[in-house]
Amino acid sequence: MSEIILMSDARVAATPVRESGEPLVDVRKALLVDDRKHEDSRGAEVHLRRGVLDRLVAAQARLPRGLRLLFVEGYRPPALQRAYFDRYAAELRAGHPRWPADRVRTAVARYVSPPEIAPHTAGAAVDLTLADAAGRELDLGTPMNADPERSDGACYTDAANISAGARANRELLGRVLGAAGLVNYPTEWWHWSYGDRYWALMTGAPAALYGPRELDS
Repeated sequence: MSEIILMSDARVAATPVRESGEPLVDVRKALLVDDRKHEDSRGAEVHLRRGVLDRLVAAQARLPRGLRLLFVEGYRPPALQRAYFDRYAAELRAGHPRWPADRVRTAVARYVSPPEIAPHTAGAAVDLTLADAAGRELDLGTPMNADPERSDGACYTDAANISAGARANRELLGRVLGAAGLVNYPTEWWHWSYGDRYWALMTGAPAALYGPRELDS
């Protein structure tokens, strides 16, 4: 397995942002949207930057007949990202009271991005999976949002402890999204992004296109 660069890596935070000003748009007319509830985000989650949505539509067109992308979450308000980060950090501190602060932050970043650089707060990231023509999710090895502790690391994109069928589905998802220009966060098979700081670092782009923003800004 190649080196995994976490969101907490100083290289991510050091990546500059040249904000494009591209709007956040509603994805529901273009993609199949999962009906699981997001009470905390109050409808914000069905938005993405226009360029990210365009690339998802292009990726979907590359899927075999009878399959489609199943969109679960996109934009996340900065305050909500902070709440998620702090909640998971508190869980890890409770379970590992001897861990120093830097180890807690690194462990949290495998699962929840630091709010100041989180791709979701820029409308640049999407959590998604694959579904059949009837909208039924395919097996990708773990439930979406499984954390590393409870999944025994099976949430990592290249995890070995999943079935051959789940591996094939992850590879298919990766092929179509990668061909459309998105990059994966390797500790979460479902998390893909375009135009954010992590994307810029991983692709060698000189700067990110999208920085954190409020939905109505």
